[in-house]
Amino acid sequence: MAVNKKIHELQEKRKKILLGGGEQAIEKQKAMGKWTARERIMALLDKNSFIEYDLFVEHDARDFDMDKKSLPSDGVIIGSGTIYNAPVAIYAQDFTVAGGSLGQMHSRKITKIMDYALKMRMPLIGINDSGGARIQEGVNSLAGYGEIFFRNTISSGIIPQISVILGPCAGGAVYSPALTDFVFVVDKISKMFITGPEVIKTVLGEEISMEDLGGARVHSEITGNAHFFSMSEDECFEQIKRLITFIPRNNSTKAKILDLAEPDRKYDPEKIVPDDPTLPYDVRDVIKSIVDNSDFFEIMELYAKNIVIGFGRMGGRTAGFVANQPLEMAGVLDVDSSDKAARFIRYCDAFNIPIITLVDLPGYLPGVDQEHAGVIRHGAKVLYSYSEATVPKITVILRKAYGGGYIAMSSRHLRADFVFAWPTAEIAVMGPEGAANIIFRKEIMSSDDPDGMRKQKVEEYKDKFANPYVAAARGYVDAVIEPKETRRFLLHAIEASEDKVVKMLDKKHGLPPF
Repeated sequence: MAVNKKIHELQEKRKKILLGGGEQAIEKQKAMGKWTARERIMALLDKNSFIEYDLFVEHDARDFDMDKKSLPSDGVIIGSGTIYNAPVAIYAQDFTVAGGSLGQMHSRKITKIMDYALKMRMPLIGINDSGGARIQEGVNSLAGYGEIFFRNTISSGIIPQISVILGPCAGGAVYSPALTDFVFVVDKISKMFITGPEVIKTVLGEEISMEDLGGARVHSEITGNAHFFSMSEDECFEQIKRLITFIPRNNSTKAKILDLAEPDRKYDPEKIVPDDPTLPYDVRDVIKSIVDNSDFFEIMELYAKNIVIGFGRMGGRTAGFVANQPLEMAGVLDVDSSDKAARFIRYCDAFNIPIITLVDLPGYLPGVDQEHAGVIRHGAKVLYSYSEATVPKITVILRKAYGGGYIAMSSRHLRADFVFAWPTAEIAVMGPEGAANIIFRKEIMSSDDPDGMRKQKVEEYKDKFANPYVAAARGYVDAVIEPKETRRFLLHAIEASEDKVVKMLDKKHGLPPF
């Protein structure tokens, strides 16, 4: 009987805590179009896989009448479970409890699950929905954030870290997601900013809505702080589940190999890229003509669209794709696209994912705005990331590869392991038109038919330099291949480089052009 009584007491305690901030607070949460913290965890993880820790943790603050307030689980839920049977650690802030504010015990719970994830070498997922630091706990709240940031940093490159913004994430809290690998946001729900609209109005006298200041679209399209955008929480969770299938559990393993089918035949690489080098095309269709099942999982789709990054599978193995996008700004590299590509290259390198680079660009974007924005420094990030990467690096030059763009996009000179080129490839210092105008300027200007002479010299330059055979003759290109042969050559390259070993020079670390 005594045992039954104790079990009943446990059940009652659990029941009370599981209500979070209470039915009224939960109704308010639902009225904002948001799920509760526990609903989110259950929707994301495999059924019946979640094991919760520290359910009974309570705050120990005493100032400002805090000793009279009960905050169930101190406003954050932590535990572990599985996604498609892959283990993950997870925490979710509970906005129904004191607005999900972060105090000392709240942060200790988060850092506890972070330590657990690092020790067990499993992915960490953090669901952010918090009003920020708990003011009543003063410097303890700030200390809590610092402890989280430190763990984000030391875990970087060891375990995948995923941030999900499903409510406000303000002030110092924004730096934890910024330190993680992937950030997911939901339209009309996610809010990230350092200073809120009220502070901006007080200090600067400017009025701005919370959505326009730091909404999901702002961070997906303008700032680049978010990697995945969705229209609902349910869609967001499906994106996270899909990501988990592509990435390894930690940096000492590789992503799971799946048995998949050939690409869809409707994606014919020979028909995707136009014969006219001035005409655009969607490089994502080229990727779909290569990858298993034509299944390409794009990352940062709405930001810096002139470059495409994401995951696909080749013979069941995960590969990271970096591709210039001729549909946007002719696929040039600029400040934002350089940042986007460089960060993804470093992620793939950290987690043993081969990098396949598809090249078609006229170079770096010229102009005063870009120069003043630091295109030299930002552009150098691409060079640094490719040079430093030790995973298999495979490059296919589809069309244009001019100037610094040719070098930057995983050229042989940055130690690409395999470089293939289509017959349509144009590898040169600059475009034929510009080159001809410089090299043959005198002949063109002195000709009776300058336009005709210019066309003749452009063709002469193309025949001599703007093709893949000059580079192939120097060994900079391993093979000139037909577009339909691309998948076969890539599968061979990935298989051949499966056990690639690179010995790096002994040093503490390099200095990337941050």
